[in-house]
Amino acid sequence: MQSFDVVIAGGGMVGLALACGLQGSGLRIAVVEEYPPAKIFDSNDEHALRVSAINAASERLLTYLGVWQSILEMRASPYQGMEVWDQDSFGRIQFNASEHGLTHLGHIIENHVIRQALWQHAKNLPEVTILTPSSLNNVAWGENEAFITLSDGRMLTSRLVVGADGAHSWLRHHADIPLTFWDYEHHALVATIRTAEPHESVARQVFHGDGILAFLPLSDPHLCSIVWSLPAESAQQLNIMEPERFNRQLSVTFDMRLGQCELISDRQTLPLMGRYARNFAAHRLALLGDAAHTIHPLAGQGVNLGFMDVAELIGELNRLNRQGKDIGQYLYLGRYERRRKHSAAIMLAGMQGFRQLFDGNNPAKKLLRDIGIALADHLPGVKPQLLRHAMGLNDLPDWLISQTSSVEKI
Repeated sequence: MQSFDVVIAGGGMVGLALACGLQGSGLRIAVVEEYPPAKIFDSNDEHALRVSAINAASERLLTYLGVWQSILEMRASPYQGMEVWDQDSFGRIQFNASEHGLTHLGHIIENHVIRQALWQHAKNLPEVTILTPSSLNNVAWGENEAFITLSDGRMLTSRLVVGADGAHSWLRHHADIPLTFWDYEHHALVATIRTAEPHESVARQVFHGDGILAFLPLSDPHLCSIVWSLPAESAQQLNIMEPERFNRQLSVTFDMRLGQCELISDRQTLPLMGRYARNFAAHRLALLGDAAHTIHPLAGQGVNLGFMDVAELIGELNRLNRQGKDIGQYLYLGRYERRRKHSAAIMLAGMQGFRQLFDGNNPAKKLLRDIGIALADHLPGVKPQLLRHAMGLNDLPDWLISQTSSVEKI
């Protein structure tokens, strides 16, 4: 039987980030992951369909973890501008990095690139053990430690078990933590698109009737990853639509902003659900990322919210360990839970309200939101606050704020 201080269920981006962040704390870390990365990244590979908009706060965390440079060397696409508008109306707002003395607002990065960098880094850390391919088979919660049985028969003990095993978390279910969830009644269609006009490193999003369409700029000036949030039936129709017709529909919906669009990848649709765990921590248990919460992708904040869970938990576990306290006691995990539940609740409520405001073409609602967007674009002091929020700078834990960064002046 192997003994650890922290066992992390899930070797995705969030779980691996926590493992890397606890290196040097003196804690013994294990990551249990069923599916290791399929292959080493090759720059000649086509862009993957699943990407994330990594904001400044997550960039700061990934830099602290020592993987940011590796990510940049693989493939990352910085964007210097953002533009949001309401179709067939005057509502429009723009953000430009140079106006705020910044080189970029964020990066569009394929999820597997981030995971690959974290995986390779974690493999070489002396205090981290990766147990793969394996998964949790059973966990018994003892007073002083948790007793874990893996799918391959190995047995472990740990002072703390961390659930980073995704939206359908086995660990959350096994710990009988209630889950509040709701169906957004939308599916997200993702694909890679070639555009006639260059994207100029600007992330764009248009609200149209019952849908939201985002174009995320990739490293090639004429390639974008799209995330098209639509009612389930509409998304399925677009998913099977003949490519030429799909291209026309996409170009028109995007107001021909980048000229004619051409589908160059498969299409994939994903159901969109909101989830919020009743507890983010329990006796000898903490939940991170999608295991604790999932939100609508309209602002691209899902993985950023998960990375800030990681940052908060790193700070708390380091503090508790330095003070000689039991890192698995629910009493001591309470501060992590309170802070992250608060951040997730604000984000979930904000995204739900924002989505409802932009849903449909009711003339009164459309006029209200267009006036709101126009005012936000022109009133002094509003855009910097919106930009701080988009860049995650209001959600940084204290210890990570102390890391030097050029974004502090915003």
